[in-house]
Amino acid sequence: AAPPPAMASAGGAEPERPRPRPFLIGVSGGTASGKSTVCEKIMELLGQKEVDQRQRKVLILSQDSFYKVLTAEQKAKALKGQYNFDHPDAFDNDLMHTTLKNIVEGKTVEVPTYDFVTHSRLAETTVVYPADVVLFEGILVFYSQDIRDMFHLRLFVDTDSDVRLSRRVLRDMKRGRDLEQILTQYTTFVKPAFEEFCLPTKKYADVIIPRGVDNMVAINLIVQHIQDILNGDICKWQRGAMNGHGRTYKRPFPEQTESSSVLAAGKRSHLESSSRPH
Repeated sequence: AAPPPAMASAGGAEPERPRPRPFLIGVSGGTASGKSTVCEKIMELLGQKEVDQRQRKVLILSQDSFYKVLTAEQKAKALKGQYNFDHPDAFDNDLMHTTLKNIVEGKTVEVPTYDFVTHSRLAETTVVYPADVVLFEGILVFYSQDIRDMFHLRLFVDTDSDVRLSRRVLRDMKRGRDLEQILTQYTTFVKPAFEEFCLPTKKYADVIIPRGVDNMVAINLIVQHIQDILNGDICKWQRGAMNGHGRTYKRPFPEQTESSSVLAAGKRSHLESSSRPH
């Protein structure tokens, strides 16, 4: 049944629109595995990429927005490529958990803005309004159980390490970084952190996507499942086990449907992707 209309305030202000409880999807994988590209492809297939930012019902957020504020000493190391941005302690996990909790509850939130050139959190924030589907991507989004258990669906983008390294080298060189520094940072921090912290979380994924965005079979299945959710065919999603070892759904993936018929207009804000280290 449709929810009752919101009551106007005594001051005569416009009634507040109903706030949906978003379907939260976690997208993890190693550096340059194609996490953000997969998220953007999902948004495109759902017919949301060309929609005005404040009309979108599918939202992409990045764990990279939640890097901690660095001390002067840490910032000096970061500028030399000697700070480990791939360690769990590099993230403000308390702020990340609080923000995601508010998002799941359908609240409007302010997401930090992080500048990777100066390695600092900027004063301005990005206001994110409730959406029907929220994709939250990052190398360690499954590392903390408190955050991991918030996702209704967990995806892991699994791309060969040599492909990821070549992508990272090309990307960082385009940003004007020195090749030797890129490779030193990769061998000192990125690769060991991936093996110790990111790769073990692959076991928590509901769907593993080999080859990233090139695997359109997997991505289409995921999109069909999201369309099922948005169409209301799945009234409830149930976590099979709170320890993260399974989820059960009411029925399997539906047939392909027209994405344009799935998503109705409604005011939304979208956090644009930024220059990111991962």
